[in-house]
Amino acid sequence: MTAPQRAHSVNKSRMLVVDDEPDNLDLLYRTFRREFNVLRAESGHEALNLLKEHGEVAVIISDQRMPEMKGTEFLSRTVPEFPDTVRIILTGFTDVEDLVDAINAGQVYRYITKPWDPDALKRVVQQAARTYEILKQRGDALMQVELQEQLMTILIDQAATAADPAALAAAVVEQLQQAVGASGCIVYGAAGNAPGPTLAVAGTASGDTYKDDPLLTTVITEQKPAIQPNLAASGSAPAVDGVQARMVLPVCFQGQVQGGVVLEWATPQGFSETTTKLVSLVAAQLGFALAYQQAKA
Repeated sequence: MTAPQRAHSVNKSRMLVVDDEPDNLDLLYRTFRREFNVLRAESGHEALNLLKEHGEVAVIISDQRMPEMKGTEFLSRTVPEFPDTVRIILTGFTDVEDLVDAINAGQVYRYITKPWDPDALKRVVQQAARTYEILKQRGDALMQVELQEQLMTILIDQAATAADPAALAAAVVEQLQQAVGASGCIVYGAAGNAPGPTLAVAGTASGDTYKDDPLLTTVITEQKPAIQPNLAASGSAPAVDGVQARMVLPVCFQGQVQGGVVLEWATPQGFSETTTKLVSLVAAQLGFALAYQQAKA
C-alpha cells in the first residue's frame, strides 16, 4: 500500500537525457535546464544507475545509437518500474523496425530525427511533461480512493472494537505512514488543548519528539494544520535530526480536540493536493473514531 514518492523538486519536474556524444548531451542540458531538473548520462547503463539512485523522472530523452545498449533497449528496461515516465528517442538513422516495435509496445512516446529543431523538441517535451502530470494525477486519484476506502474501513471497525485509543491509533498509524510515503508518523492524544500521551508510532519517528514542541501545541490549540514541505528552506529547525519535511494536523470532532498527527519525511517534499487531502481526511475521521470510542466507554 506504499505510495510512490515524487522525487522532483517543488517547482521543477525532472528529466533524464542520455547520449554518448558529449556535445549533444551538453546541448540537451542547456536546452532544458531552466524548465527542468536535468540528469545526464552517457550510456544506457549509466542512465539506469541514475534512475536507481534518484527515482522516477517525468521525461527521458535518449539517443538510439549508443554503444553496448540501444536507446530502445534502455527505454524498455525503464517501463516496469516507471510506467508513467514519458520516453522520447533521438535517432539519426532509419532504425524503423526498432522504433516501430518500441512505439507499439508503449515504450516510446515520440521519436525525433537528428539534427533536431530545438523549438520543435521543446514543444514535444512540454507536451510530454503535461502527459506525465495527467498520468500521475489519474494514478494519484485512483490510489487516493483505494487508500481512503481501506483507511476508512479500518477506522470504522476499530472505533467499535478497539480496546482503547492507543489500539485504535495503532491500527491506523502505519497504514497512514505508508500511504503517503512518510518516513515516520506519530499520533498523540490530547490533554485539554495541549498534546497528551503518545498513542501510536510508525516508521522512524520517536514518540516523545513533539510532546513539548510548540508547533504541535499551536496546531492543537488553534485547530489548524501546519504543512512544511522544506524545513531547511523555510529556516525552521527540525525537531529531530534527518527530518526535512513534516505535516502536523489536529485531530478533532465537532470542534473538540482529540489529539494530533505528525508525519515526517527525510527529504523535502512537493506535497500534492492528493496527499494533503488524504491526510486531512484521515485526521478528521480519526477524530470521529476517537470521540465515538470515548462516548461509548
